[in-house]
Parts: sequence; structure tokens; C-alpha cells
Amino acid sequence: MTNLERFLAARDLLQAYSTDYERATREFAWPELTDFNWALDYFDAIAVGNDQPALRILEESGAEASLTYAELSTRSAQVANFLAGLGARKGDRMLLMLSNEIALWEAMLAAIKLGVVVIPATPLLSGADLADRLERGKVALILTNATGASKIDELSAAALAGIRRIHVGGARAGWTNYAGASAAATAFASTDRPRPADPLLEYFTSGTTSRPKLVRHTQASYPVGHLSTLYWLGLKKGDVHWTISSPGWAKHAWSCVFAPLNAQATIFIYNYTRFNGPAILDVLVKNGVTTLCAPPTVWRMLIQEDLTRWPVRLRELISAGEPLNPEVIEQVRAAWDITIRDGFGQTETTAMIGNSPGQALKPGSMGRPLPGYRIALLDVDGNPAEEGEISIDLKARPLSLMQGYAADDAKNAEVMRDGYYRTGDVGTRDAQGYITYVGRADDVFKASGYRISPFELESALIEHPAVAEAAVVPSPDPLRGFVPKAYVILAAGHAPDAATAADIFRFLRERVSGYKLVRRIEFSDLPKTISGKIRRVELRGQEKDRPATGPRNPSEFLEEASRPA
Repeated sequence: MTNLERFLAARDLLQAYSTDYERATREFAWPELTDFNWALDYFDAIAVGNDQPALRILEESGAEASLTYAELSTRSAQVANFLAGLGARKGDRMLLMLSNEIALWEAMLAAIKLGVVVIPATPLLSGADLADRLERGKVALILTNATGASKIDELSAAALAGIRRIHVGGARAGWTNYAGASAAATAFASTDRPRPADPLLEYFTSGTTSRPKLVRHTQASYPVGHLSTLYWLGLKKGDVHWTISSPGWAKHAWSCVFAPLNAQATIFIYNYTRFNGPAILDVLVKNGVTTLCAPPTVWRMLIQEDLTRWPVRLRELISAGEPLNPEVIEQVRAAWDITIRDGFGQTETTAMIGNSPGQALKPGSMGRPLPGYRIALLDVDGNPAEEGEISIDLKARPLSLMQGYAADDAKNAEVMRDGYYRTGDVGTRDAQGYITYVGRADDVFKASGYRISPFELESALIEHPAVAEAAVVPSPDPLRGFVPKAYVILAAGHAPDAATAADIFRFLRERVSGYKLVRRIEFSDLPKTISGKIRRVELRGQEKDRPATGPRNPSEFLEEASRPA
């Protein structure tokens, strides 16, 4: 078999057994690829004469841009030739700082063909964060739009020295106009063909506990590795797939690039400025979306509408990023007779655990190991356990695991040791193999000798209608050592007062065992990374510096004070 045939055989097996979890996990094996370039050997091959839309981008105004598979193949060849003409070579680093616009997909495929290493970034980056990425990423090219260019132009000449800047959206002083790619040759011939082990993507992680790490993926680990994500999403040929996600972060590459293109589906994007439930639902219906992946905040807002009024064509619904309230899942199921599924993975991996199509779901569980992954839970001594750190067995190393952290041997040794890749996340596994998330290993703490999972308490908190977001951290206590404290952002219409706190405490007492009850609530903003992840390390540090008794400020309330006299 050729490399392409091996890849297609692995893909076809997963699609054929999309609802047969046991058979898919038993029979799937990562394809052995000796000289395979995903864009040149797979994408260009399936694109020949293929008029199926590969990408459709709909704007709030009604304007639309789209490319068929054949057109995207041609355009990516032109962009590859254009970049090569500017001096780009295999191994060069390119900061790709774009919104959901056609150029992002053209440039991603062009980079794969050239072997240029892409460093995805959000156009929201600025200042020191942006300068840090340019320096540590050893960036040679920047491809961005007007929003990003305005941030780049604010940096010092020293920070930009030797970097070629390419602007999408017209001419700009000091920049090369991306429009020049349209004049490039439509056939691309590689002079230095990238190989599967060559680097392709370098992602800066969100940095919730430390300075962002630089995760390196290869020409195989993400393009081919996202076969597991295809399986989790349940994608089929011809699907119209929409993942509500922002560029610059790994989830966008997961579900807005590699998984749908591996499935030969259509990537659908709707760009909007403010969330409007009826408008979103209208878009789903009018554009025939068949599979939808959205964060829990979107699902919580959608159920404010009467979903039965929209005759959707949806077959699969997926949620990712944080816990989803059980009542939200039930309301969607009642309206559309579809169950929202979730899963687990990291920037360092593809989808590794998930509730796959057609399988029984267990409340609170994120599912079972996906095809191609052998998962172990390791206790503090590194032994397999029913509860422990979620780890990947390296004796069956998945193709989808990162190559490592760039220029960080110490971190690589820390996470890949004793035959396992350790995720830093803790889970429990039941007799049927279903894994339930407990929390980040760094976030789990003890109170009165009991182990506390912030994730479990946060999941309970967000079920209260007044709670929009919550983060639980240990707070010093003279008797118990530490007690769980919740920092809470309130939903609109709720006052940050003692009455609201008392109602939240009462709500929790009905749902949470006494030994792990939240004992303090503070109504406050939450420190976040640029990707929106909560920086609990800041909250923990805040608590360490505070006295162990009594309310510390007017926005903090104690559980004991809320109890009836």
C-alpha cells in the first residue's frame, strides 16, 4: 500500500465504525507513513476535480466567501509559491495571526506544502505577549490582517528586525501585500519536501500557571493525528461542520481545519460581533449544518430560545472546554432528540478521551479512550489506579502526541517519564472504562484531610442561575488548614450581596457533601489568560496573602453566616 492508501484506510475504518466503539478501538491503528505530506499527498489528491465546498464563511451582513476543495488546493499552491518567492524555506517560523477569513486556510495548507512552521496566534495579542512570541518563536515571517498589523507596528524596530511582514486586506506601508499571491503560479513543486517528523506547528499554551510553553507538533501529529478528533466529532463525508472557535488556539486547528478536511466535510464559519440566539439558530437551519461543536456558554444561551421552532438538520452535537450543566443537555435533547457529547484533549494531543457517537453516556463522564490512545491513570507513585493523573502509555505512543516542548528539555523530561506522557490532569475510571475529570493536578487540594476537586465544585456552582462563572481555590482556615473558596462572576440581574451568597450556599448544601462544601464566596472578576482560561495560580496566591479568619473584604461572604439561626 502507498502512504495515501494507508492513511485513507485508517480514515475509512473510523468512519465505517463511527457508532461501533468496540470495533473501532480494536481495529484502528495509526497509519505507518514513511514519506507523507498531508497537503501534497492527501489534500491535493482528493481535491482534483472536486467541486464540493471545503470552506464557507458567512458574515453577519450576509456576505459570503467560499472555496471548493479544488479551489483551496490551487490557492494554497499559489500562496506556497508566493511565500517561497519572498524567501520562505522549510523550517522557517511564520506567525499566523488571522481571524476566520479565507487567507487562514490558504496559508495553513501552503505552510504544510513548504514545510514552514506555523505559530498560530490571535489578532488580540499585543505588547509584551506578542514580542515574546516573536522572540521565543524565532519568527521569520508574519502573516496578519489590519487588526494584527496595528499591534505589530507598535513594537520596536529591534523586535521586528529581519522579519518579513505580509498584510492581508490591501496595501500597507512597510508590509508586503498578500494580494500578490494571486499572481503566483497555480502549480506547486516542492524542492525540499517536508517529511512526517519535520515540525509543522508550534503552539504557545495559555499559561494558566506559568509562562506559556511552546508545544511542537509535526507534519504528521496534527494533520494525521486528528483522525481521533474526526471520530469523536462523528464527521462523515459531505457533512457541513461548524465549530464555534477563535483562530490562534489548538481547538481551532482540531475542528476548523484538520478533522473536517480529513472527513471530506465542509467547514462552515459564521462570523458575528454579538451573540444572537435566534440569528445563530436561523444560520444553522438555512445553511444545513449537520454537526455542531460549541462551548458551554453558547449552549446555555441557545436554550433561552424555544429550540423546537427551528427544524435543524443536525446529527451530532458536541461541547468542549468546560463542564456543561445537565439540565442544558436535557433541554436540547428534549427539543431536538440529540444528546450533546463532550470529550478531552490538550494542545499537546488530539482528542484522546470522548463520548463517541451512538454510545451510552454517563452523567459527568467525559467518555472513554478514543481509537489510537492507550490511557492509564497513575497515582502519586506512578502506579495504575482507579483515580490518578491521566497519562498516555508510550509503549503504544500515538502518532498524535506532540514531538515535545520546543527548547525545554527539563519540561519534556518532567511530562514524559517512566514510559508515560503525563497530562497534568486527574481523572477517575469506572468498571466500564468511562473516565470522569477531577481537575488539574496542581489545582486539587486537601481540606480537613479530604481531597477536593475544584472542577467538581465549579460544575455544581454553575448550575445555579446566578452564577455565570466560578473558580474554586484553597483558602487558609485556622481549624481545617484550608477550605474551598469560590470566586464568582454573577449572571446579569443578580446582586453581589449577602442574600445572593446565602442562596448559592443553600443550593450547594443540597448538592455537595459537607466535607467538601464551599465555605467562602467572593464576587469578583476572574484573572484570565488571553485565551480566556482562568489563572487559578493568581487566585491561590491572593488567598495565601490574606488572614485566615473572618471576611476579608465587602465582596466576600462566609457559609457559616448564611445558615438559618
